[in-house]
Amino acid sequence: MTPRPLPEALVEYQWPPSSADIAAAVGLRPTDILRFDGNVSAAPPTSARPATVARALADVNEYDRGRYAELRAAVAAHHDVPLSSIVLGAGSDELIVLAARVFAPGGTVATVPANSYSMYRFAAGMAGATVIDDPAQADLVYVCRPNNPTGELPEIPDVPGQLVIDEAYADYAGVDALDRVKDGAIILRTFSKAYGLAGARVGYAVCEPQRAAILSSRLAPLAVSSLSAALALASLQSPPDVASQIAERERLSTELAALGLTPLRSYTNFLFIPVDDPDYWHAALLPFGVVIRTFTGAIRISVRDEDDDNVLLDAIRSVITGSTGASDLVRHRRATAETRIDVRLRLRGKGRVYVETGSGLYDHFVQQLAFHGGLDLRVEGVGDHETGDHHTVEDMMRALGDALDTALGDRRGIVRYGESRIPMDEAVAHAVIDLSGRPVSRISIVPDPGMATHALESFAQNAKLTLHVDASGENAHHVAEGAFKAVGRALNVALKIDGDVVRSTKGTL
Repeated sequence: MTPRPLPEALVEYQWPPSSADIAAAVGLRPTDILRFDGNVSAAPPTSARPATVARALADVNEYDRGRYAELRAAVAAHHDVPLSSIVLGAGSDELIVLAARVFAPGGTVATVPANSYSMYRFAAGMAGATVIDDPAQADLVYVCRPNNPTGELPEIPDVPGQLVIDEAYADYAGVDALDRVKDGAIILRTFSKAYGLAGARVGYAVCEPQRAAILSSRLAPLAVSSLSAALALASLQSPPDVASQIAERERLSTELAALGLTPLRSYTNFLFIPVDDPDYWHAALLPFGVVIRTFTGAIRISVRDEDDDNVLLDAIRSVITGSTGASDLVRHRRATAETRIDVRLRLRGKGRVYVETGSGLYDHFVQQLAFHGGLDLRVEGVGDHETGDHHTVEDMMRALGDALDTALGDRRGIVRYGESRIPMDEAVAHAVIDLSGRPVSRISIVPDPGMATHALESFAQNAKLTLHVDASGENAHHVAEGAFKAVGRALNVALKIDGDVVRSTKGTL
């Protein structure tokens, strides 16, 4: 039997290449690739702890007989609507396709604005429907508010057909259309954007119970996995505060305009920039590991965080001035059963340091090491603090060591050796470093507040350096802090540029 040909809309919908494929094409590591083409958060939410998934895994052999009633109840409470008004889907995309099949099979579909999310045309094709220009004549009208890809906030039309208002980016706009539910509208939301759970694929519809029942009856049973449902439920217990990302959006918009790339006003977590040659910008930024999205007459850039966005801005400046080369910012992620640690490191920075893993004392010590080392460092992570800080601290130091080892490369042109002696009130710390490529550590911290010795040993092992530390005094906090500061100061000396040779008579470290 010959399969029925795909509608044209389905053929047009294609996913972008993977980061690994892009990296291979431009000669970079996959970790060097920054995706500004997906409109997702720069990092997972702090609620996405390994323990959350571990608890869900304990019952992964079972079906959820209540159709994730706890998650649906939490969503309903979040929006102050009845439980019977909530329909879960595998991302809001599943519900977009479902709406077309339910309300416009073989009929007509319109989008507002006309230039909107490509999934709506895909859904129309799946339903055998025709996309028309006039919303007033359509059986089904999708309103993307705020709109993807332009970022605008369109007016909601009054139409006789079924209204579906896609509010994937509503958290960034500060307004919503939930009051239209009583008039029969279906509101779509997702955990993929502000909640930082794009990979979990959880979306939902808010609508009158009668419409919710119709949609639910036509959904595949339990399309959302139990692991994804657990992550979504955990994220609802601490809803995201997008104020910092909105502020970053405005900063990035201003910086881009100063470079001659002026975005349209955005109510989302991305910027839409009209340009004459979008394909040129896409190709020109790829060697820097920067991936953007192109449209006819425009490019779209996701807003990440300040560090990532500065890589983008530096890449654009390099394109404008004609210089070449990738960013010197090293990115590394260490993920284990207990922790997830993300590190971004620049060796010769300006002392811009942010460390937040929930291990207060050792976060502080690492901040001191990085600041005195002259590094730019951002460390973010979560761990199983319920059982203590051991796993989180160890993995933070190993991740930092891995990032340093990557940043050092072949260790060409550096002084290699460094030494520092630091007084810390009644304590004194002495550190000697050799960026040898050989992991050796001899560390004495007396008294040790708990994990300082082990933390520095872990760092030295993964950074592949020789580290000697001798710190003593009366106050354990002072002794350990002095040790981390001394290591940072010694590292600062060892990292100084001294020609372009490997400081070894063997020719290699």
